[in-house]
Amino acid sequence: MLDADFFRRWMNATAVSVDREADRLTALDSPIGDADHGANLQRGFTAVAASLKEEAPATPGAVLVLAGRRLISTVGGASGPLYGTLLRRTGKALGDAPEVSGADLATALRTGVDAVAKLGGAAPGDKTMLDALVPAADALGDSFEAARDAAEQGALATTPLQARKGRASYLGERSIGHQDPGATSSALLIAALADTAKDTAGGTGGNGEGGSGE
Repeated sequence: MLDADFFRRWMNATAVSVDREADRLTALDSPIGDADHGANLQRGFTAVAASLKEEAPATPGAVLVLAGRRLISTVGGASGPLYGTLLRRTGKALGDAPEVSGADLATALRTGVDAVAKLGGAAPGDKTMLDALVPAADALGDSFEAARDAAEQGALATTPLQARKGRASYLGERSIGHQDPGATSSALLIAALADTAKDTAGGTGGNGEGGSGE
């Protein structure tokens, strides 16, 4: 079972990963966006880590709701509302339970991903963060490692796509050949989840206890 400490460590691991990869995210954003994706997320997740240290939410859902709220208030552009919606809606779907299973998280994440799709009006194949998040949500019921792999493969698969949503869509065919920065940062979020689960389970990589998802 996954408690609030697990979710705090997931958010902190994401902050570390985003900080490490900020320059790469910005480089990916430069040819098809505003060249600020890395810096924006770096600022946002640094604020998330600070807020979690100050407030110490007591439940998994409360951790994600706080994280989402902080991202919305600190991240500019589209990333703040989209990531904020993802985490807030996932957190709300988890409710007030002090502990949740991997299966609970998989169901809740799907709720969050669906909310992002509705907010952005996008679908898989549009060259957005959904190209990483949708396959990750689908695979999370199997294991955290499967979700990580699916997200990473989904991000890589955005390279040959033409963007249909977001700023990159204004470039038309010129968006082809560039990996989507939002899908890439989403893969970092899911990879941080898998790393946190691996540390918690002593390397099993499964959902909750022993990879059963229950």
